[in-house]
Amino acid sequence: MAVSLSNIFVNLPVKDLQRSMNFFQAVGFEFNPQFSDEKAACLVIGQNIFAMLLMEEYFKSFTKKEIPDTTGTSEVIVALSADSRDQVDEIVKKALASGGKPYSDPVDHGFMYSWSFQDPDSHLWEIVYMDPSAVPSE
Repeated sequence: MAVSLSNIFVNLPVKDLQRSMNFFQAVGFEFNPQFSDEKAACLVIGQNIFAMLLMEEYFKSFTKKEIPDTTGTSEVIVALSADSRDQVDEIVKKALASGGKPYSDPVDHGFMYSWSFQDPDSHLWEIVYMDPSAVPSE
């Protein structure tokens, strides 16, 4: 039997929690105050998708590994699907206007379109649209 779980929580270390929250709010995301405090903020990405933005010292309490310097290394690419090409552009443009850094130019494969940015802590976020008609039916 395949494993099936109901929610995803991506945990990301941040240097300045309020700066990160301001950034993601400017992009258009909301936070769940029930799971947020001075050490952590629960970024609501979708109905069952969340990113826990954790102050670095708090993040360290969950791991024995070093936190990578994301200005020069990548620990994860958070890839999120959008409803349209326009939504990809809208999200990335808001991120760049709100202090995010460009990571890649838009990539257009015809059936799939993506564009990436870095948040204020240099985590990589890729926004992707895939044309549903290009997905083979079973």
